[in-house]
Amino acid sequence: MAASNNKNTAFPKLFIVSALLLLCCGLVFGLIGGLQYIIPGFWRNTLSFEKVRPLHVSSMVFWIIIALVGVVLSFLQQHGTRRNYSPFLLRAQLILLCLAVLLIFISYFRGLFGGREYWEFPPYISIFIIASWILFLVNVIASLITIKKQPVYIWMWLTGICFFLFTFLESYLWLIPYFNRHLVNDMTVQWKSYGSMVGSWNMIMYGSSIFLMDKISGSKTYSHSRIAFLLYFLGLFNLMFNWGHHLYTVPTHPYVHYIAYAVSMTELLILGRMILTWRQSLTAAQKFRHNIAYRFLLFGDVWILLTLVLALAMSIPAINVYTHGTYITVGHTMGATIGINTFLILGMAYNLLTDECREPNRKIIIAGLNLANIALFVFWISLIVAGVLKAAWQMNPERLPYAAMLDSVKPWLISFVVAGFVLTTGLLMIVLPLLKSYLSCYFTSHLFSLRSLNAKKQKRELSLE
Repeated sequence: MAASNNKNTAFPKLFIVSALLLLCCGLVFGLIGGLQYIIPGFWRNTLSFEKVRPLHVSSMVFWIIIALVGVVLSFLQQHGTRRNYSPFLLRAQLILLCLAVLLIFISYFRGLFGGREYWEFPPYISIFIIASWILFLVNVIASLITIKKQPVYIWMWLTGICFFLFTFLESYLWLIPYFNRHLVNDMTVQWKSYGSMVGSWNMIMYGSSIFLMDKISGSKTYSHSRIAFLLYFLGLFNLMFNWGHHLYTVPTHPYVHYIAYAVSMTELLILGRMILTWRQSLTAAQKFRHNIAYRFLLFGDVWILLTLVLALAMSIPAINVYTHGTYITVGHTMGATIGINTFLILGMAYNLLTDECREPNRKIIIAGLNLANIALFVFWISLIVAGVLKAAWQMNPERLPYAAMLDSVKPWLISFVVAGFVLTTGLLMIVLPLLKSYLSCYFTSHLFSLRSLNAKKQKRELSLE
């Protein structure tokens, strides 16, 4: 089927295409960084680890952010709102985001830093990100006819967009002397902003997942249900307050630690809800087993469960003392970024990019998805085991040399890197056919539109003669 000729409908999908290209970049940088873990000095003179790590992190973070923008804008149109309040603002937003990513990559390749973790690029580049996000917020709000009796995903989108803007600005408070002159206050605000920022884009993503589930099932019962809104408010509560478990080792006010622990434990309610509805998920899986997008949601659901169990364990102070600063933290981040964020967003991307185009080869996509999940589990377990070994070394009173610890974890790091190669292969088996299918459809459609316009123009000229 040809792609839609409506440019307003097709343009938001360019955000998703741009994001998929960033995902490919992030996977390549991740492989290079993994090799540098186990091969000392690998590409040290051309692309050292101090450059590869922020290149990988920024690619993956912006893959999530830019893809979610495209998903929300596309689903918003299908929700039945006005068609794109301002196409001009959409184009300006995409240009600003792409310009920001380009400047970030250039600065990293040149070795120009100046920011903080996750945002290690020079701070002036953040102006482009802030401006693009304000345009995003304006477009979404202006596209809604009314906010009354809206389903839960609309509230999730609005909440996530507003909180991302707030926390992103908050993450730059270190530029103000009042914060950067006081180490404890600086670290507290910095980790608070990062924790809530992840919660903000998770809010957008979960709202989009609910929309997609409604779309697949053909029912809007759940998105208007009381339980959906209760879970929304629980998620909002966690977004605002559960960041404190990152600060157990920081000598800040004790009540921050107590509140953080109490709020983190409320996630047990989410875990309980997931277990109770697991049978329903299996029933739905049988019903929609032929829907590729649903497979992504199902695997994402599995990784939400696994990551939540690990997160709950890390939120217990007695365990956090051991896990903090080990490979377990990296494993938790990777499980969330790939297992939850990437699989869920890929499901949405697949649904949107194949809406009006021919589907890519289903066998390759399913094989890639299965391969990626198996590899990710090995990848995740390897990091957890390596983290346990490092935690034992950190707490060992004999203070063994760091080199001895590295020797003990090296087999697990090799397993982590090998699994990373297989994981990358699986994800590329999904992304590349999807990009090829959509771009072929997109350019064919536009070429057809251009020929149609030329044919009409020629007819008009002949009629005038």
